[in-house]
Formats: sequence, structure tokens, C-alpha cells
Amino acid sequence: MSSAYVLLEDGARFDGEACGALGSAVGEIVFTTSMSGYQEAMSDPSFAGQLIAFTYPHVGNYGVSAEAMESDRVHARAAIMRAATGREDAPGAEGGWLDWLRDCGVPGITGVDTRSLVQHIRDAGAMPGGVFPGAMAESEARALIAAEPPMAGRDLAREVSPREPIVLGPLQGDGPRIAMIDTGVKDSIVRNLRLRGATVELHPCATSADDLLARDPDAFFLANGPGDPAALDYVVETVRGLVGRKPVYGICLGHQLLCRAVGLETYKLPFGHHGANHPVKDLTTGRIEITSQNHGFAVLGPDGNRTIDVDEPVRWETDFGAAELTHINLYDRTVEGLVLRDVEGATVQYHPEAGPGPHDSLYLFDRFVDEVRRSRTGYERPEAESPRRIAGPDAARRCSPGA
Repeated sequence: MSSAYVLLEDGARFDGEACGALGSAVGEIVFTTSMSGYQEAMSDPSFAGQLIAFTYPHVGNYGVSAEAMESDRVHARAAIMRAATGREDAPGAEGGWLDWLRDCGVPGITGVDTRSLVQHIRDAGAMPGGVFPGAMAESEARALIAAEPPMAGRDLAREVSPREPIVLGPLQGDGPRIAMIDTGVKDSIVRNLRLRGATVELHPCATSADDLLARDPDAFFLANGPGDPAALDYVVETVRGLVGRKPVYGICLGHQLLCRAVGLETYKLPFGHHGANHPVKDLTTGRIEITSQNHGFAVLGPDGNRTIDVDEPVRWETDFGAAELTHINLYDRTVEGLVLRDVEGATVQYHPEAGPGPHDSLYLFDRFVDEVRRSRTGYERPEAESPRRIAGPDAARRCSPGA
């Protein structure tokens, strides 16, 4: 393998060896603490515009498979690793990790002191950077980094949203019809809803409130996705037109967008929450769950506080009545979820679908679907159209092994 290096905006450099596809990649460099799920992370639309540094040293040990894809392509721009491997002899593997990166055109770097890199990001904050061939001069690399727009104020939802509506029928049972504003939804979120009998409509993120209301669904759902929620005022205005008309629920970016729609504010975290080991307390049950997270922004607490120091359901006054805290992050005391008390709606900041895990929070999908069923108006549900994209392991993948 040839030499390569990681360079950050502030000049910090970390050397290693090139792997994956040839070439360079620039974007915001973030780290994930997950011990598995490397393919899920790379194909998660929430990582659009970012390069992923994996804190777990061994990446690629169990290969890749079509089932592990979270969308129809890779969205992360590069993989930064301590010890990458291309093994493909694990049960269920359909190809090797390094071959898959090459097939998908995604640069990688191995042999990096990822512990030192992560400590630097924790101290200095997430910032633009890149992965570059060793032969590229640092001056050229710095110019590429300088041309990369910052994540704050950036609308990446339009890059990952579908261009036209997609309607997917239930995988089993018969449940509510849910209209989703697709700002970059993971396939496992859609699959979990369909497994509970829901018909899921995926709508482009620029769809108007009038068009969504004309579909007359049982509820609206706001998906995860990349970028800064403050850059999505057009989505926020759409959501404002939906709140109070039907139940509205949000996950991750959708949580932030619903909060902004009711009048709350968001801010950029120093280095974000990315990983599958974040403890969150559910204040409605008192249980502590280990959760999967992937976001760089958070919602301000009451009185504009960035953290909440009590494990109590504190309240905000919003444009649509009271909002009450339901979940809190036990790492840094940030807001992880709330419920609207005067209109039907609720949010969580983390990923209850948690592909590939942990699965402590899967019950939230049952809670959501049950609440929607209870609030249904009883109209006749139209038949699902023929799907143009199937959310799940049966999907055709552009970067699937063997494609």
C-alpha cells in the first residue's frame, strides 16, 4: 500500500497507508465509537459531507453484505482506520470491506493513530479536513480543505432526499399510513415502521405542507439526515403547517426540525454524538438505555441552556403550547427527546432503530405506531403504489457486494 495522510483544518497531520479507492476526500471529520456497523455507518445519509474516523481499531473483520446497507449508496466521503482488513470469510459476508470501498469509489486510510486523532477532535472540535495521497503536497491539501464549506449553515438534505414521492406498503399486518419528510432516512427506520403494519410515504424534503396534508395520512414523520437544521427553514415552515393537524414525530434531524418548528433553537455540538454506546435516560419510565446516535447539532433547553442538570421533565413554552423533556443524554446532559403536551407530537434525538444495534429503544416504534392508531380518524386508507425503492435487505444496491 502507498502512503497517505489525514490533514485537519488547523494543520494537525496523521500519517498512514492508503486503502480503498484511489484519490482524496475532504469534508468535516468526525469520529464514531461504534464497535461494529462500519458498513451501516458509511451508507447512512446522516454522514453525507463527512469523513468517518472509527475509534474501534479493527474495521472490516466480518466483511460486507447487501443486508447491512442503510441506503442505496455510500454517503460518507472516506474511512479513517487504525487497522483495516479485507476479510470476507465471516458468516453472511458477501464481499471484503476494502474491495467494497474501492468498488464504491470511497478512499480509505489505515495505520492511523486514531486514538490521537480522536483526542485532538475532542479538544479542538470537529472541523474540515481530508484524506490525501502521500505524494500530494500539504499546500495543495490545505487549499482543498479551505474550499470546503463549513457544516454550520449547510443544507445537505436536498442532496439525499428523493426527487419524487415513494410509497411502500406494510411488510406485515395492516396499520396506519405515515407521510415522511425524507431528509435522508435510514432504511432500518422505514423497515421498522413497515414491520409494524405501516404504509410509509417518502416525500422530497421540499414538499409543501398543503401537498402533504392533501395525502391525508394518519401521521407525519420527520426523518434523520445530514447538515444543519438551521439551514432548513423551508422544511421548518412546512412542519409548522403540519403541527396540530395530525400527529408529528421526529428522529434525529427530524427531532431538531420539529423543535425549531415549534419555536425552539438548535446549536452545533463541539464534536457531535456518533456511536452506539450513548446512555440516555427515559424520564417517562426511569430506565437508562444504551443508544445509537449520529448528529452534530442539539436542541437548546429551557432559558437557552445547552445542558439540563436535573433528571426531571422540565418544560418549554413553545408556539404550540407546552413541550416537556422526556429523554436526557447522560454523557453531556443534552436534550434527547421531548413531547408536545397541547398538540400531538414527540421526538427523540437518537436512533431507536439502531442498525445494527443496540436495540434497547426499539419499543419506541411500537409506542409511536400505537399512538398513531389511537388517533386515527377512521378514513379509508388508499392502496400503496408500486414502490420505486424497497427499504430493506432486498433492495438493489449500487455498491452492494458483487455489483
